[in-house]
Amino acid sequence: MKSKIHHQPNGGNNGVVSSNDNGCRSESPSPPLSPNRRILRRQRRQTLLRASSFSLRRNLRYLLLLPMIYASGLLMCVGPFSGLVGWVYVPGSVYRSPEFYRKLKDDILSDNSTALELSSVWKFKRRPKMPKPCPNSTVSSHFGLNRESSALAPSSGYLIVEANGGLNQQRSAICNAVAVAGLLNAVLVIPQFEFHAIWKDSSNFGDIYDEDHFITSLEGYVKIVRDVPDEIMTRFSYNVSSIPTIRVQAWATVNYYNGEVYPVLKEHGVIRISPFANRLAMSVPPYIQLLRCIGNYKALKFSSPISTLAEKLVDRMVEKSSETGGKYVSVHLRFEEDMVAFSCCLYEGGRAEKSEMDAIRQKSWKGKFKRRDRVIRPDLNRVNGKCPLTPLEVGMMLRGMGFDNNTSIYLASGRIYQPEKHLAPLQEMFPCLYTKESLASPEELAPFEGYSSRMAALDYTVSLLSEVFVTTQGGNFPHFLMGHRRFLFGGHAKTVIPDKPKLVLLLQDMEMRWEVFKKEMKLMLGESDRKGVMVPRVRKINRKTSIYTYPLPECECIFHLSSNFSTTGNIQNLGALHPTSNLMNSARL
Repeated sequence: MKSKIHHQPNGGNNGVVSSNDNGCRSESPSPPLSPNRRILRRQRRQTLLRASSFSLRRNLRYLLLLPMIYASGLLMCVGPFSGLVGWVYVPGSVYRSPEFYRKLKDDILSDNSTALELSSVWKFKRRPKMPKPCPNSTVSSHFGLNRESSALAPSSGYLIVEANGGLNQQRSAICNAVAVAGLLNAVLVIPQFEFHAIWKDSSNFGDIYDEDHFITSLEGYVKIVRDVPDEIMTRFSYNVSSIPTIRVQAWATVNYYNGEVYPVLKEHGVIRISPFANRLAMSVPPYIQLLRCIGNYKALKFSSPISTLAEKLVDRMVEKSSETGGKYVSVHLRFEEDMVAFSCCLYEGGRAEKSEMDAIRQKSWKGKFKRRDRVIRPDLNRVNGKCPLTPLEVGMMLRGMGFDNNTSIYLASGRIYQPEKHLAPLQEMFPCLYTKESLASPEELAPFEGYSSRMAALDYTVSLLSEVFVTTQGGNFPHFLMGHRRFLFGGHAKTVIPDKPKLVLLLQDMEMRWEVFKKEMKLMLGESDRKGVMVPRVRKINRKTSIYTYPLPECECIFHLSSNFSTTGNIQNLGALHPTSNLMNSARL
């Protein structure tokens, strides 16, 4: 196409003034020449190249800026997605505690100048309230109790539950089952225990708890039987799996049980709920909460073999603690092989440890830890306080808090991961270190070997009656134990709960002096005490906290009802040494 050339009238030059070398104006400029087509094409290409180059440079700035913004956001959030951008160092994420200990070892072992007096370690003392008896109206109005005949109204059927998990998860299921039976006006069959691949304990209810005591303690509240009667079982060909099984939602409400479960129970006369862990909401009517209290603190008593040996262990701990007036500290240490594997944390074992833990996870939990959406970050687990404390870390923490080398320590634990390596430094810091294995003879422990729940029951008893209880990892064991100690001691029992995110930062500071670390540990102890006093305010109608961890005020009156609490043996003597001895004197498992 031919370019059009526009001539301006009156000699116009499109506003361009031309001049010659003499600075004179041209009065009659010549019309412009027609441009060459090749030149036009070249000019157009150059213009397009300059425009695209400018646009590219401008867009390139944004292209470079966006990844930087994205990476910065990931680093600030440091969440699960941070695994996508590589291994980012986070302060406190590396396990350097052995190096920290080697640096301060001489100072730690020689320092007994600020030893805590166990008799004054719990500085928030109050006069314990004497428990009031449970009001008769509460019991009689809701359970149809006839005080003269001790008979209940006709039941709506039989309730079978299967409790799973370890000792205290099973305990929770049992107490919830008692409450549900009362709610549905059902006859409760002695709960069955599910065999778990992790705990590998084939114990029955009667192996761990006193069945007769459980049945008699709940008379007048919930009827308990050992087996479903033959006239019921014949309808199901004596096959338990043929009984209607209901899968109840977690934390089910009272309305759910009344609307969904009760009609099935009335229709068939028997139902089975499996699994039965955390299947009842914490917020229930007071009379249902009362059943939980009775089940936990009155009806559940360890079987005779367990309680007999447990009392011996307590007596021996008191004797071993003569230099501290019979007082001792119990530490719940979760540094067993399966717990280390489940936490996905790394310590100082390198690739060999990682391969070993990967194999254990695959064996016990199959592909749970290999799902595509699961990002395993051991460093972040440590920073967030999710890694089990090692015996070495527990020892340094307690020595920093002021517990000296004369303090008697009872270690409540399963088999420690690589015990020869990890227990040695704790033994150095606390020579008076004991376990059930060191307190009991092999012959005494033989009936309990291979039964994790029975062994845990021994630890539970000795820890329950300690002057100070130290929890290091959380879980059902410490939550139940803290609640039981609050119940026995009027809400005031010393528990040390470490601030693990703060602790891992301190243990990685190779420039820190022992005096500075001690100061930080004293602050941590004071904060633990402060939180221990702050028992959540409970609204009985709308409870959100666990009644097993915070049993007051609903369970206060149970102490008055508890016939299994009586003075006996050296447990009574231990109670006389406790700040709240007027309550402890009447405490017995």
